[in-house]
Amino acid sequence: MNRDGLVLRPATIDDLDAIWRIESEVFGAEAWSRAMMREELTAEHRCYLALAAEESGELLGYAGLLVVGAEADVQTIAIAEPARGGGAGRRLMETLLAEAVARGAREVFLEVRADNPVAQGLYASLGFAEIGVRPKYYQPEGVDAVVMRLDLEGRG
Repeated sequence: MNRDGLVLRPATIDDLDAIWRIESEVFGAEAWSRAMMREELTAEHRCYLALAAEESGELLGYAGLLVVGAEADVQTIAIAEPARGGGAGRRLMETLLAEAVARGAREVFLEVRADNPVAQGLYASLGFAEIGVRPKYYQPEGVDAVVMRLDLEGRG
């Protein structure tokens, strides 16, 4: 049994409805379309994870990674409100980073909203460093994206 009562497993197309629900709740107007999420779950070079309640099976979070050659990119990560603050995001990120190493990536990139200090703090604690800003990246609100990079050299 997991100490936090959550099970981490590969996400599948059967998780689309639950992922779409969380995507819509967490990202609102910035949420990816259902078609985009379906494509992400089935596309090549992707690794999507689902975090579910151990007893009920209810999906409480997900995260996705794209790995091509030596570069990886965190595509998305979202945690439903009831599961926030207990380490679920860190657990998803650590698993994505391990997958990036296993697939031969040497560096990982991500974008995070400039107005999300909690996520930025998590990424910094995992070793990510800010390398730039993409002005007005998140639409329709026009919020800047902080671009971060992690060197995976020595991990594994």
